[in-house]
Amino acid sequence: MTNTATPLLARIADTPHWQRGCAAALFGALSTLAMPPWSLVPVLWLTLPGFLLIVTTAANWKHTVALGWLFGFGHFATGFAWITNAFFVDRETFAALAVPAVGALAAGFAFYISVCALLVWLLKPRDTNGAPPHLDRRAGPLALHVLVFAAVWTLVEWWRGWFLTGFPWNPVGSVWTAHLTVLQGAGVFGVYGLGLFTVIAAGSLVFAGAAAHRNVIAALLALFHLPIGLFAVAGYFVLEGEDPDDVPGVVLRLVQPNIAQSDKWRPEERAQHVYDQVAMSTQDAEAITHVLWAETAVPFALNSADEARAVVASASPPGGLVLTGAPRLVTANGTRQVFNSLFVVTPDGTSDAAYDKTHLVPFGEYMPLSEYIPIPQLTGGSGFSPGPGAVTLALDGLPPVSPSICYEIVYSGDVTEAGNRPEWLFNLTNDAWFGDSSGPYQHLAAARLRAVEEGLPLIRVANTGISAVIDSRGRILKSLPLNTKGVLDHPLPGALPETIFARYGHLPVLLISIVLVAAAGYRAHLMSKIAKNRRNQGNL
Repeated sequence: MTNTATPLLARIADTPHWQRGCAAALFGALSTLAMPPWSLVPVLWLTLPGFLLIVTTAANWKHTVALGWLFGFGHFATGFAWITNAFFVDRETFAALAVPAVGALAAGFAFYISVCALLVWLLKPRDTNGAPPHLDRRAGPLALHVLVFAAVWTLVEWWRGWFLTGFPWNPVGSVWTAHLTVLQGAGVFGVYGLGLFTVIAAGSLVFAGAAAHRNVIAALLALFHLPIGLFAVAGYFVLEGEDPDDVPGVVLRLVQPNIAQSDKWRPEERAQHVYDQVAMSTQDAEAITHVLWAETAVPFALNSADEARAVVASASPPGGLVLTGAPRLVTANGTRQVFNSLFVVTPDGTSDAAYDKTHLVPFGEYMPLSEYIPIPQLTGGSGFSPGPGAVTLALDGLPPVSPSICYEIVYSGDVTEAGNRPEWLFNLTNDAWFGDSSGPYQHLAAARLRAVEEGLPLIRVANTGISAVIDSRGRILKSLPLNTKGVLDHPLPGALPETIFARYGHLPVLLISIVLVAAAGYRAHLMSKIAKNRRNQGNL
């Protein structure tokens, strides 16, 4: 076939569709290796430019959508594989659903990548002479193409973070949790900003196909890697700088009981679980001021279980508090609601439901479209009701705190109350559902990103895996590993001044991305008019 593209692009364009589809799915699956716990970040410099080249040379929009879906399916099937562990907690009821359910989830989320692929294909810099693959391979148009790819990817990731309640798991920027210097950029641009500049850098390898002098290509490669390099250099000096002092007079005890999920709610064992955590909280606790338990550490509706509340109160240090997760049961006007809540318990047994979880886990904590889908949820029962949103709590003896429960911590920009900045973040979770999989490590990575974004220390307490004290620069100061029973005592780290991200959120990155997409759209419109005029002149 006649082709004005580079030999590499020509070879890709001439590859049979089934081979291109296999390559797209493989690239998607391999890209997961860049995420924790593997953190093989250079993999993205293979998979992202490979995906961009495959999409760019697609014959038509239908092929593009299919290729994007295949990449997305490979990426989410491997990225969500940890979810299958939850189905084996109750093997007899749910084990057969594990693979189909995660496969269906990956298939649905793959359409996000289809949208990304389609937009990139529609906005690609087309050659005006109409020769396949219609790609303008000059250095300037290709540079814009890479920028648009990164911008569209970023906008789609942001969309995935809130659409239909959202599930912003493993955005590209989370790969940098293994590289603390680069991670500091999240304090300016957030995780989506880190992702934008990461895709720009990785995608720039397509310049190898540009019709330009080698020096021009080298300059473009250096330019597109510059932001990541600047993050690394600036991050080095940030990490070497002076850290805020610990909060005076506060020593926290994090209690990780390591209770198997299959045992957690057994009626005959629930009370003993609470007594065990009291014993862990009070042993050698002379210096402790506050005790922190995990999500649903108390398996009773604590607002109505007086005996259980009294037992929990016995774990509180004199003049201190116990912060624990527990269900909250409310019955009003004949309607029964259950909330996944954080309770604050004083030594005298007073207890307030300080926070109700807002972002509930679909199919785990509630059933979407339950009137149409007759499938029981994994946690059993009738499901939880959502709370009103993020809050900043003022608690005795502690600086103001913003709590989050379980996977709420993955919601970038949505972990603090607007206009009421806390001085630390508290995340209660129960990762026992996910065994020894990648899930707990990726969950921890999300928590570290929120600490850097907000410039706030984060205390993470898990039933098991992985309890940690994280400072405001995302460093893990002390932790308890997965599948370990124990306590962790540590002062509360201090907060940094308000970060740029904490002040402006995702707005700067979204504006950058929208401007890039608009510029590409305008150029595509001009090139279409030029091509049309040439065709009209040729017909005269």
